Amino acid sequence: MKKKLYVYMGLHILLLVYSASTVFSKLASGYSFLSFKFLLCYGMVLLLLGAYAVFWQQIIKRLPLMTAYANKAVTVVWGIIWGALVFHEKITWGKALGAVLVIAGVIIYVSGDCGEDKETEP
Repeated sequence: MKKKLYVYMGLHILLLVYSASTVFSKLASGYSFLSFKFLLCYGMVLLLLGAYAVFWQQIIKRLPLMTAYANKAVTVVWGIIWGALVFHEKITWGKALGAVLVIAGVIIYVSGDCGEDKETEP
């Protein structure tokens, strides 16, 4: 049980890294194409996505694929947080409600039987 908790923590840290790539992508869009700042931001996108790809493979070795993908919905919540912190976007009641629904859905899925690898009868 403790090992699985560490895998879930690793998954959510990885999803945080994945969502950070979108921040650098949006930052890159504000600079002139092929300028130093554009290339720096775009390079960070590639670095973060490369790290994500490597560690994602490690996560799906340890979790059912459906469970890992269901948790990926949490990146919506990270997007709202990044938008507020980095780009000073407003968090509306609709966004907050949507974030709560996403988190609730992930919790329900992960805690339910549908997240388990079970063999089905023919």
